[in-house]
Amino acid sequence: MSNIVAIVGRPNVGKSTLYNRLTETRKAIVDDFSGVTRDRHYGIAEWVGRSFNVIDTGGYVANSDDVFEAAIREQVIIAIEEATAIIFMVDVTTGITDLDDEIATLLRKGKKPVFVVVNKVDNNALQSDATIFYSLGLGEIYNISSMTGSGTGELLDELVKTFDDEPAEENTLPKYAIVGRPNVGKSSIINALIGQERNIVTPIAGTTRDSIHIHYNRYGHEFMLIDTAGLRKKTKVKENIEFYSVMRTIKALEEADVVILMIDAVEGLESQDINIFHLAEKNKKGLVVVVNKWDLIEKNNKTINVFEEQIMEKIAPFTDVPIVFTSVLEKQRLLKVIETAEKVYENRSKKISTSKLNDIMLPIIENYPPPSIKGKHIKIKYVTQINGSAPMFAFFCNLPQYIKEPYKRFIENKLRENFDFAGVPVQIFFRQK
Repeated sequence: MSNIVAIVGRPNVGKSTLYNRLTETRKAIVDDFSGVTRDRHYGIAEWVGRSFNVIDTGGYVANSDDVFEAAIREQVIIAIEEATAIIFMVDVTTGITDLDDEIATLLRKGKKPVFVVVNKVDNNALQSDATIFYSLGLGEIYNISSMTGSGTGELLDELVKTFDDEPAEENTLPKYAIVGRPNVGKSSIINALIGQERNIVTPIAGTTRDSIHIHYNRYGHEFMLIDTAGLRKKTKVKENIEFYSVMRTIKALEEADVVILMIDAVEGLESQDINIFHLAEKNKKGLVVVVNKWDLIEKNNKTINVFEEQIMEKIAPFTDVPIVFTSVLEKQRLLKVIETAEKVYENRSKKISTSKLNDIMLPIIENYPPPSIKGKHIKIKYVTQINGSAPMFAFFCNLPQYIKEPYKRFIENKLRENFDFAGVPVQIFFRQK
């Protein structure tokens, strides 16, 4: 079960700054104009060994006053539906505004844990000003300064207590999630794969009440398909489809073994696709890129190569990823998508014996040893695969601290050349021996 924390609140209270601090990125642009946050609105945070997804809702609001407040209300409703816990951010320097009151009313009606986070509390005088926020009726308040980070530790300690513990794995079938921006053809590919033979489809209500798990079993292929395009609960939320689909995508991605990222051939790979790609990569999921609506593209003998190169450029450095060109409309290469996802699933669970690893990797390392640093020679003695849900390798050597990123990449490339890990993020560790 994925844990998603949504940061909600009005503009300019410091949502992006807190988001950056939690996910340790400087990717969201922090500025004093409302509506400046662009693109990078979700990432992974870690606290006391628990990983969770953080969403900065600030990026999903159209920047015009009339749409503005409505959009913020919608986001709060979606967050109550979809998130595990909600950080409601307010600003000590402005006190409680009408919009804060309105958000608080929605949150009180919801059933999710809410953390009222009072930002910009930079000195003792402001500590007492912050007590007014108890009147929102949402329980404890957490005083922080998202610029300096003071107070975030206490907040996170309490936050992770609300998380679901990982459920016991009840189903051993591979799980594939088809994700992508709205209107790339996710529903169509699922309908095309399932066909009209509804008897082979058993929609199993997901662990979350919203992503549907479909048991697929035909043509010698059997797996669970996680459908994010499916059920859309009828709520008052009419707009904000992008924010909604991102929440769904993150949940599906957490549950899946292999993520099938669908993109639109006409529009190409856009920033939201790249975000999803990197989130799957960070989560160590298998990846297949599917370029749909390929029938709409004027082609010559170089078209596919050029298109593949453009994708590789945008997803670098992890480019060992299979790309399948499909037309759901013309039922082209749909089975190829399934076969590719299965191959990636096998690669992700592949185990290589220590003797075989050493036979192949040690001679390569001997021919191209790590560059010596300060006259010290680094000797890699042996390598072994570590048990885990995705491929991890430990290289034992005398001076692991001196091995730099380029050499690590060289080792990863050699592993990929000799053992097929297409579509799978590989982790490499250098350890003291």
